[in-house]
Amino acid sequence: MGYRIPEETIEKIRISVDIVDVVSEYVQLKKQGRNYFGLCPFHGENTPSFSVSPDKQIFHCFGCGAGGNVFSFLMDLEGYSFSEAAINLANKVNIDLSDYEQPTAVSDKNNEASKMQEAHELLKKFYHHLLLNTKEGQPALDYLTNRGFTREIIDKFEIGYALDSWDFATKFLQKRGFRPELMERAGLLVKKEDTGTFFDRFRNRIMFPIWDHQGKTIAFSGRVLDKGQEPKYLNSPETIIFNKSKTLYNFHQARLAIRKQQQVVLFEGFADVIAADTADVPNSIGTMGTSLTDEHVKIIRRNVESVVICYDSDNAGVDAALRASIMLGEAGCYVRVATMPNGMDPDDYIRKYGAEKFKNDVIGASLTLMAFKMQYLRKGKNLQDEGDRIRYIEDVIKEISSLEKAVERDHYLRQLSSEFSISLDALKTQQLQYYKSERKKRDNFSSNRNNTKAKPAVSKHLLKAYQNAERYLIAYMLRSQDIAEKIQDQLQAEFNIEEHRAIVTYLYAFYEEGFEPDISTLLTRVHDESLKRIVTDIAMMSIEEEVSDSVLSDYVKQVLNHKKMSMIKEKESEQLEAERSKDYLKAATIANEIIQMKKALI
Repeated sequence: MGYRIPEETIEKIRISVDIVDVVSEYVQLKKQGRNYFGLCPFHGENTPSFSVSPDKQIFHCFGCGAGGNVFSFLMDLEGYSFSEAAINLANKVNIDLSDYEQPTAVSDKNNEASKMQEAHELLKKFYHHLLLNTKEGQPALDYLTNRGFTREIIDKFEIGYALDSWDFATKFLQKRGFRPELMERAGLLVKKEDTGTFFDRFRNRIMFPIWDHQGKTIAFSGRVLDKGQEPKYLNSPETIIFNKSKTLYNFHQARLAIRKQQQVVLFEGFADVIAADTADVPNSIGTMGTSLTDEHVKIIRRNVESVVICYDSDNAGVDAALRASIMLGEAGCYVRVATMPNGMDPDDYIRKYGAEKFKNDVIGASLTLMAFKMQYLRKGKNLQDEGDRIRYIEDVIKEISSLEKAVERDHYLRQLSSEFSISLDALKTQQLQYYKSERKKRDNFSSNRNNTKAKPAVSKHLLKAYQNAERYLIAYMLRSQDIAEKIQDQLQAEFNIEEHRAIVTYLYAFYEEGFEPDISTLLTRVHDESLKRIVTDIAMMSIEEEVSDSVLSDYVKQVLNHKKMSMIKEKESEQLEAERSKDYLKAATIANEIIQMKKALI
């Protein structure tokens, strides 16, 4: 059992929080009519099918079927328990839960993660203090100042300094009750194999905190001060709170700028992100010492459509930019690639040429993805040589063939025609040949019996009349207690579908306890996840504001008649069996029963 938060406090939290604000921290939402839509965070998609209703305070994905209220959103996405989701939301709206008993049986993993985060927060603050307020930290502060770091930037990115000591952090953490074994698993300490003693992982380094997407400190990257010290950057190992493939540096601080500018600038590391921020590019994020992953792509696409990739200009950086641009493009992003003089990284460029030139000549002059690919395909080719030139043109035409928009294809074919004085008709003919060839390969691939088509997240099919009738009845019952009482008088819980029977049972009890119609509140009382999804799916149905008694009566008839029709079919099977057995008297008796049953149909 977790700790018990009173229902009235849960309700206070629920009405104080706007689900649109909470979901917007994870998903880029756009208003369409009364609801907001975005890309579902629970399954991969390129076309928004995820809907949030501010009126009902619920979310629902028409693709995968996920749905619920603000509590279940955090529980599903972050893996929180209900109590943890409530605490998170209470903190957002400054509702104090300190009077309630703390959890007595939180899982070991969650407890360890909490202690790890607490230790990182504590050390981050102390490292920051050492940098700014001690003589030991002065050389590190001088180094940063000489590199153009202002006090504002140092504070914003919470940069610190780790003392040149083998055991300072070890003793610091032990005195505050943190077990060395846990701190080793957190990546803050290292254990000597021969003696079993612990020592500090980070020593005499400038410390850059790494945050998760909610702003909690989960790791560090330490930069050397002494030139002879290796490695130049020492990063925390992966732990239960730090996963590089899911972490984008500075995302929590850049989120608002990303939303405001409707664009994100992606870098390879945190040093470039900090440099870009000093150059007034606040929508900057970076991967953490790893290539862009599918998880990174999903996070980016949920929040923004337009991406500028700004990687190092060496061969490795250009190759990485191409891979990243393809991944982002396939996820539905509009991608541009910023380029710099060969051998320079963004940090170097900004320090050499300044912020304005970086903003205008690098970010502002970024290339479209196709233009970048054309530039990339020139690498290693001598275009004065006839063979290289033809290979280059063929490679570019293949890339043009993959473009979806006819206008784009025409634009780049005309560029090729102009640059190399080749007939536009000839280029179009060649491009069409490549297009047909690629389409044939795709068709052959998809028809191969060894390949299985990806199944849609949710199977969409036409429902039977009685199923639709039950859904519409529940939709109106969710909106009106009066209608719910009318249906209760006529049907009780005698719905044909088991899940519908469970939902209306919850709903009758909800109203009997004195609650007004409120789907979000009802969902806090429904504990079965599959039922929650059905409730939100039905609640998001488009129904008339007013419904007549005759329409409701028709729905009720369809519900009742389905059960009777099922019984009639059973009797018809019995009649057929009697006729096969030549028991004509029994068959006649059953036929009479069927006639009476049909007369009883409403």
